[in-house]
Amino acid sequence: METLPADLVLHPLGGNDRTLDEQLKLFHLVAVVLDPYTYESSWILDTANRILTGFTNADCRTAWVVAAEPEGTREFLGELADQHLVFCDPDREFIAATGVTELPAFVVIDLARTLVGAAGGWNPQEWQPIAEELAREMSWTSPAIIRTGDPAPFEGTPALAQ
Repeated sequence: METLPADLVLHPLGGNDRTLDEQLKLFHLVAVVLDPYTYESSWILDTANRILTGFTNADCRTAWVVAAEPEGTREFLGELADQHLVFCDPDREFIAATGVTELPAFVVIDLARTLVGAAGGWNPQEWQPIAEELAREMSWTSPAIIRTGDPAPFEGTPALAQ
């Protein structure tokens, strides 16, 4: 398992920058990583919101990580920006550090900055075990990763393309 750098800076939407180490003092980070300039990331918004909401009251932080400046992030997420923590990653430094190769992506990082799980693209069979392991660690119930009406699995777009 890969350990992310302690000094990796996260840029909360409307907040002060904090290092990954500071963000992980008390809770795991559970994030859906998106590229607001692609259709693929927009296709997964409702499903990803449902998954993040399923972990909201568990002992973890749920977040969106969006590869955009604050204005683009707010415009892309709309009211979803008010439901979970939001990080802007315009230079894709967080994305590069996680090693995901496709967006959207599902990422879980523990208190020791260890990348517990990461899945790129929308493949429910890859997202499910990550969610189930997190739920087990949190003594929580894993949310349904796929439901009727969700998009069919699809490959994501290159994570580091700009």
